[in-house]
Amino acid sequence: MNDQKSTPSGDRINPVVFYGSSLGILLFALWTMIFTESAQAFIDTMLGWVSNSFGWYYFLVVLIYLFFVIGIALSRYGDIRLGPKHSRPEFSMLSWAAMLFSAGIGIDLLFFCIAEPVTQFLAPPVGEGGTVEAAREAMKLTYLHWGLSGWGVYSLVGMSLAFFSYRHGLPLTIRSALYPIFGKRIEGPIGHTVDIAAVLGTVFGIATSLGIGVIQLNYGLNLMFGIAESTVVQAVLVVLIIVFATLSAISGVDKGIRRLSEFNMLLALVLMLFVLFSDKTLFLLNALVMNAGDYLTGFVSLSTNTYAFDPPSDWLNAWTLFFWAWWIAWGPFVGLFLARISRGRTIREFVAGTLILPMAFMMVWMSIMGNSAIDMVLQGAGDFGDEAMNNPASSIYLFLQQLPWAGLTTIVATILAIVFFVTSGDSGALVLSNFTYRLENVNNDAPAWMRTLWAAIIGALTLSLLMAGGLNALQSAVVVTGLPFSIVLFFMMFGLYRALRTEGFKERSHIAAMSGYLSGRISDGGAEPGAWRKRLSRAMRFPDRAEAERFMGETARAAMNDVREALGGQDVAAEIESGAGDRNGLVLRAAMADEQDFIYGIWPTPAIKPAFATRPQSGKTEYYRLEVHLIDGSQGYDLMHYSQAQIIDDILDQYERHLTFLHMRRQALGGIKPIAGEQS
Repeated sequence: MNDQKSTPSGDRINPVVFYGSSLGILLFALWTMIFTESAQAFIDTMLGWVSNSFGWYYFLVVLIYLFFVIGIALSRYGDIRLGPKHSRPEFSMLSWAAMLFSAGIGIDLLFFCIAEPVTQFLAPPVGEGGTVEAAREAMKLTYLHWGLSGWGVYSLVGMSLAFFSYRHGLPLTIRSALYPIFGKRIEGPIGHTVDIAAVLGTVFGIATSLGIGVIQLNYGLNLMFGIAESTVVQAVLVVLIIVFATLSAISGVDKGIRRLSEFNMLLALVLMLFVLFSDKTLFLLNALVMNAGDYLTGFVSLSTNTYAFDPPSDWLNAWTLFFWAWWIAWGPFVGLFLARISRGRTIREFVAGTLILPMAFMMVWMSIMGNSAIDMVLQGAGDFGDEAMNNPASSIYLFLQQLPWAGLTTIVATILAIVFFVTSGDSGALVLSNFTYRLENVNNDAPAWMRTLWAAIIGALTLSLLMAGGLNALQSAVVVTGLPFSIVLFFMMFGLYRALRTEGFKERSHIAAMSGYLSGRISDGGAEPGAWRKRLSRAMRFPDRAEAERFMGETARAAMNDVREALGGQDVAAEIESGAGDRNGLVLRAAMADEQDFIYGIWPTPAIKPAFATRPQSGKTEYYRLEVHLIDGSQGYDLMHYSQAQIIDDILDQYERHLTFLHMRRQALGGIKPIAGEQS
């Protein structure tokens, strides 16, 4: 995928989603600023109703999402690529992991890595605080809130969006995942409502994180330079960092966002290793192994502990329910970003990467930082523990003050907070732009002005809520707004499952139609004498682009034209399309009424000659293959030097396979609408 340099003529703003979500954001911001007390009271009432009535539901659905994505990854569908069959990942594993980490949890992990373990240790939901047992339970709860469960939400959304967009050409928006259920109705009120809800949840989730981050950053600047903690300073910080986020978002994923993500991943790793080796290294390593074992062995009981017999007063609302709703609210944002950077990976690779890579880093990070802080409290640093619990923004800085080189590490933590802030803002602006813009090519991004506008909206909302003292209201609102989107996620699960079953029918139809391929060869009288010699000669030739295009324009086009005319005689509307630019290919498209169209494309594809075929004096190592592309991408074989009759045979083979697929799908799914779009 290349970042969009200019806006293609077919790209345009989605007015309903853009203006509808903008209006919702404006009304919420004005409401919290002008009627702060009444807004807070209403949200608190809603929060109490949701937590009392649906606490069990949040616990249950988060587990269902996780088990669903794991089940899909382990099934036969795990080998399906998030894109055409021939696509491959755009980013290296290291760059991909860095972007997963930075977009999904970065800024919040820095804020909570000390505050949560210490708080759970000193004020646990049940039992006595400040004990060795409380320390162990504190880390189990911290792992629960930042581990597998939340990333299951991200993985579900990202997998669905990438599958429908990059494999079937649908827009990179939430509504696309609902196509197998609602069909073309997703272009109406249903789709608009879902996308507006996704935009609002994304903006609120990002604003919550950025609000937390700017408060923490303000504390760090006060500690280092004596800059006052005030709304004015926080406003200046928001403006400055949003400017940097805008510049990063404009530069695109491959440049700004990727490089910043790699930088802050490296910086976080350096800070974590410093803490590990500065004191009690063996203790921290032992604690890491113990924490991982406690979490993994007790995962199900932790994930289902609703404290039914001894409910802690406000603990569930402030911690587990808030985190589950926060993960769900961030689902559209992080899910779309994960989809944007994961084109070409298989479903199994995607799920394994999104669940294991961030969780592994989180477990090490939280264990080293959290256990080190808890040990300080156990060794007598009670004032530090109380301050970290009561003023979470100060926790990371107060913690570093207890270690050597406090001045240097404080600067590192501040830089880390700034970069995390920027990466959350720039990826958020990119995602929101794509949500509210209609893109002809799903591989492109919305134009720079749209990304700039959304970066400004994020900054303005964060700033208005800080000025109004509405950050607590927004955190509570996340729990409430996460409820309706959790229902959308169930529709996404159902739609993805139906679509994956369709993919399974395609593979089975290839086997079921094989007898037709073979009988077709026999009915034509078998192979002509000496055909095997021609086949061997063809296998040993490596044509250049000009020869490939000449063959395609003469033999291949003639074969397609014969099939097009024959289909027309069968009352099947068919046409031949030509590619443009570097993709100068041919596509035969046969309309199947309400069913999925038949697509047969031939595309010249560069390849590297084998060593034995490269002549040293020529210096040319590249040749061209004429690869067959169906609706799901390249089929991996080369038509170059086939006869016209052989190409016709191949087209008919694939056409019969397509008809077999449609028949099998109708029988199994009762006439479900096809997935729109194609990759050719």
